[in-house]
Amino acid sequence: MLEASASDRLPTQADVVVIGGGVVGCAIARELSRYRLSVVVLERAPDVAMGTSKANSGILHAGFDAEPGTWKARLNVRGARLYREISEDLGIPRRRVGSLVVAQDADQLATLEELRLRGIENGLTGLALWGRDELLAHEPNLSPELVGALWAPMAAIVCPFTATFAFAENAIRNGARIVTECAVTGIEVVDNRVTAVKTSLGRIATSYVVNAAGVHSGEVALMAGDDSFTITPRRGEYVLFDHSVGDLVRSVVFPTPTKLSKGILVAPTVHGNVFIGPNASDIEDLEDHETTRHGFAEIISGARRVVPNLPLGNAITEFAGIRAVAGKDFVIGLSPVTGGLVHAAGIQSPGLTAAPAIAETIVEYLGEAGLKLVPNPAFTPINPVRPKFVDMSIGERARLIAADPLYGRIICRCESITEGEIVAAIQAPCGARTMDGVKRRVRAGMGRCQGGFCGPRVTAIIARELGVAVTEVCKDSAGSWLYLPRSETVSAEPNHA
Repeated sequence: MLEASASDRLPTQADVVVIGGGVVGCAIARELSRYRLSVVVLERAPDVAMGTSKANSGILHAGFDAEPGTWKARLNVRGARLYREISEDLGIPRRRVGSLVVAQDADQLATLEELRLRGIENGLTGLALWGRDELLAHEPNLSPELVGALWAPMAAIVCPFTATFAFAENAIRNGARIVTECAVTGIEVVDNRVTAVKTSLGRIATSYVVNAAGVHSGEVALMAGDDSFTITPRRGEYVLFDHSVGDLVRSVVFPTPTKLSKGILVAPTVHGNVFIGPNASDIEDLEDHETTRHGFAEIISGARRVVPNLPLGNAITEFAGIRAVAGKDFVIGLSPVTGGLVHAAGIQSPGLTAAPAIAETIVEYLGEAGLKLVPNPAFTPINPVRPKFVDMSIGERARLIAADPLYGRIICRCESITEGEIVAAIQAPCGARTMDGVKRRVRAGMGRCQGGFCGPRVTAIIARELGVAVTEVCKDSAGSWLYLPRSETVSAEPNHA
């Protein structure tokens, strides 16, 4: 990968090492940066938000689904409230769209009443059961065969990787460090207590380790001698639709849930798209992000039960994410085996919603384990606002271009993303160093052509800003080079046979 990562090389010591740069790990780092601590996040990939955090539904769940008293229930409700408080400060786009769980028959209506009562027990208000007429008045594209729904007005949507970047950036602004392309290879334990973390970049001494490693959290626990839980990877596939059908649904629409998953849902995104999915397949390979013909058919079939007339001609991409399943609940708390090790593991749905509440809880456990939590007087909870060209008025655009002409050059036509926005995404704390890193931060390449037009131009901008050759720029993961050096290209010799 790029030598530009050298500025983030590994320190030799830290008060707390957080393993995993997903939304949970970055939220924990941000929460820890409220205190006078040296905090280091280790991420094996070239960027944060490259695991489950880049491939999930982006829903801030209301909190009626989880069993009362579980971590999922408590942290879901608390997390949703925290997002209402912090989203504007951190620059996380959030839309309160409400959610619907729809029923196809009387038995499912009974299940919806159970969910409503469970939600009330979890502390929710505003839940209501709707009949068919009220449901179709709100969502006219839904199937007329549906008989009713549970309405949760407090549900919202966010961009999951934008949320991760926001937590990461704020953590860095408050003194935390994030080291990418740094694989954890072992955890040193002396007298049943953590003393250091060994990585592909060297050793870092520490007395406290937070295990937020997603699907790899079981492996991390075993490195410290803790086999108290195991992770089963569960793959979910999605289909994303173009902006042109962004009004297909107004709210997040779930089928009545099963024991395995919340089912194939249809939902809007904060950027004006619509997606369907995910399915749920337990797999063995922790890195199996394959999209399959069977999965596509399963998603289409499930979504059509809710929205019969799916505009499949407007589908622009498929993708898959992997959830870390450790049983029915999150694994949150102190290791029962190893001192100084705290788990934030088995974080599946509603993990995105719960992330800031998980962060609060993990910091509390670290305090119980002996970490001194002295407030950081320089802590700032706010990220600076960056210009978003597509949302500006003509006058605002003119003033921005006058101040910085790079904002007058449209690089991504589909999403109207300017060169100025791409440069800002590269230069930001925890900035982009890959083409997909830019894509996830400012949406260059997220449109109908999926980077077919803007991809080469984005690559050239990354190379220029980081001072490297174009052949050193990767698409996403390490080694995913977009161009080969001239010496490695295959020459097309004429065939004289």
